[in-house]
Amino acid sequence: MSYSPITRKGMVKLKEELERLQTVDRPNVIKAIEEARAHGDLSENAEYHAAKERQAIILSRIDELQVKIASSQVVDVSGPYTKCVFGATVTLENVDTDELLTYTLVGPHESDPENGFLSIAAPIGKAVLGLREGDAFLLDKAGVEHEFRVLSVE
Repeated sequence: MSYSPITRKGMVKLKEELERLQTVDRPNVIKAIEEARAHGDLSENAEYHAAKERQAIILSRIDELQVKIASSQVVDVSGPYTKCVFGATVTLENVDTDELLTYTLVGPHESDPENGFLSIAAPIGKAVLGLREGDAFLLDKAGVEHEFRVLSVE
């Protein structure tokens, strides 16, 4: 089995979500199904169908989290960092637009670019691996090549 790297914090987050789904959300949806079932005719019972759909979503997410947890390996991300590596927080400048981007480089199971966590498997994540402060690189975004510079690595 191939393992994906994950930070300790990322693993804790996945396990907490799994625990909540198993101990809170799933029992609540089972209760909602039972209550809706008590209302009678299931063929026209919107509450019942909504609860069953919610149950399917919860069970699917539980399965997904179990796979992610089983296929992840916690990696120590203690610094200091001198180059862009897993666990480092990097600030990049799009030289063409002067836009600044700050990301913590993480594994694919904890990637959340909108909140500053970028997968090392994403195009920009792959491009920065191994680079140091001051290094520049080119990245094709939607058919247009942009130049980026690494401003800091923490």
